[in-house]
Amino acid sequence: MIGKSSLSVQSQIFGLIAYMALSFFIATLGAIASIQAREFYAALDTPSWAPPGWVFGPVWTSLFIMMALSAWLVWRVGGYQKATLALRLFLVQMLFNALWSWLFFAWNLGLLAVVEVLVLWALILATLVSFWRINKLAALLLLPYWLWVSFASVLTYNCWVLNPQLL
Repeated sequence: MIGKSSLSVQSQIFGLIAYMALSFFIATLGAIASIQAREFYAALDTPSWAPPGWVFGPVWTSLFIMMALSAWLVWRVGGYQKATLALRLFLVQMLFNALWSWLFFAWNLGLLAVVEVLVLWALILATLVSFWRINKLAALLLLPYWLWVSFASVLTYNCWVLNPQLL
């Protein structure tokens, strides 16, 4: 299902390392904005179905690894030239991913975080569809991310509604 690549093994290894580095760079940008997230999240009134704060770290770590693998699988089909739109969508949604943490945790802009997470959701879906056309496994690796952001969208909205004094 992964398929053959026209790229050398050395290029593929370099590409994998590069996509992992990009993924964790974006994760780090979000983490910088989330330095006070544990305390802030604990102070929020959250819906009864909201997960405990400790769940987010392991989930996001897994998702960022899957995102990197997904982009790498698309890239290795023929490099950036053969998947330009798909990989550009990937990069844009990654930037929106990091932006959410700044809007919600650093700047406490609840309404903008709600709007932004909906844009992120749509960007992930567009990326998933683009990846599906190139490599189905790559698209399937994005599915948990899209589902998690679907859940996060509803949670973001509920936190904003329940916490007008904080968000």
